[in-house]
Amino acid sequence: MSFCPSISTPQSLSLLSKTKPIINGGDYKLGSRFRASADVPDFLSADWLESRRKKPFGPRLNFSAEEAVNCQLDALKYNDQPRQDYGIEVMYRFAGFDPFERSTYFGPFFDLGQFERFRRIFHHSTYRVLLGHKERKILSSLFVKENRFKQRIWIRGNRPEEEEIFQFTMVQRVGGSWDGYWLTESLLHDGDAFAGGLAY
Repeated sequence: MSFCPSISTPQSLSLLSKTKPIINGGDYKLGSRFRASADVPDFLSADWLESRRKKPFGPRLNFSAEEAVNCQLDALKYNDQPRQDYGIEVMYRFAGFDPFERSTYFGPFFDLGQFERFRRIFHHSTYRVLLGHKERKILSSLFVKENRFKQRIWIRGNRPEEEEIFQFTMVQRVGGSWDGYWLTESLLHDGDAFAGGLAY
């Protein structure tokens, strides 16, 4: 038994459409109401396909540990180019923490799974020196192990008398989808960065 036998007849189809069915060699075709419309606007920009092909800037298999640190610092130096906080987005892509667990990326245990929390810490008074910094100098570099690299860097910010020292710890992943990539395990301030607490 059919669910709705009256709809299956050509006469009932003509009641549902704006125009009468067109008979073409015995085939019934529905009117304009049921045809896929060519009037659907195209909301994608002209360069959409090209922009999809571009990979967002982040870890690359051919980066050494030093290059990975340098790329992150360059991104922070030009943080708001091409859009606001783009440099922090690059840092988030290089971050080697599990977004579902608390992380010691900045020293104390923080829940950094949401990008917004990660971003706010960079705007904290201690880490904001990295954003748009004017000058930097490598103080020391050391391979602690074959796949672990530390680098201490002096940063002069764009505000008067703004100077800080930070330590990057980079880890080269072994196995999994990030095998061979250098990711940032931690970015630590040389002092007591969160002595007064932090609402993130």
